[in-house]
Amino acid sequence: MSNFIIHKAEHRGHANHGWLDTFHSFSFANYYNPEKMHFGVLRVLNDDRIEGGMGFGMHPHDNMEIITIPILGGVHHKDSMGNSGVINTGDVQVMSAGTGIYHSEENANADKDLMLFQIWIFPDKKNVTPRYDQKTFNVADRTNKFQQIVSPMGEETGLNIHQSAWFSLANFSKNFETNYQIKKEGNGLYVFVIEGNATINDQTLSRRDAIGITGVESITIKSDTDTQILVMDIPMHI
Repeated sequence: MSNFIIHKAEHRGHANHGWLDTFHSFSFANYYNPEKMHFGVLRVLNDDRIEGGMGFGMHPHDNMEIITIPILGGVHHKDSMGNSGVINTGDVQVMSAGTGIYHSEENANADKDLMLFQIWIFPDKKNVTPRYDQKTFNVADRTNKFQQIVSPMGEETGLNIHQSAWFSLANFSKNFETNYQIKKEGNGLYVFVIEGNATINDQTLSRRDAIGITGVESITIKSDTDTQILVMDIPMHI
């Protein structure tokens, strides 16, 4: 039996610190909503705008799979594993925090805003050796199709994480219609509309709205405008 929950953009947690304007799809920092603690293994989906030259100094993480997707500008990243560099729009970064890491994330540009999504996924095993990876994806390869950007360890398509999870980005033209087939039986889907408007399994969603769906093998997506979508295909049990 299928079930769904809709998370409207305007009902997300919000904090504006001046240099950081951030929206939280799930409980995070000072935003707490007992009904929005996680969706399956999806623990955090933050939508951040960071002013030029600003960012987060060194801070710790452990036992979490962290995915960063810049959508405007670039992130300067540095971590305790010795990695340092810029993640630009079109790139995706993953980190397995495992036994523990420190990292910093700052706007790589002094004069432009940075906009990014940061996503945390509960791993399928604890205390793994920390690891880092990033990849540049050809944005044209997601026009009216799903471009897989994240996949489980050992798969060749996308960046690997320690979880039976698949992330895909898609840029759909107006009135384009397609199906998404779940990769693993029992997984749920969390579909986030980055830009535009779409009808997903007969539910209408607008910019920054999301729908969580369980108990299905596939879903139907119709773009009501030119639409950018992020699909997270994830286990429902932590």
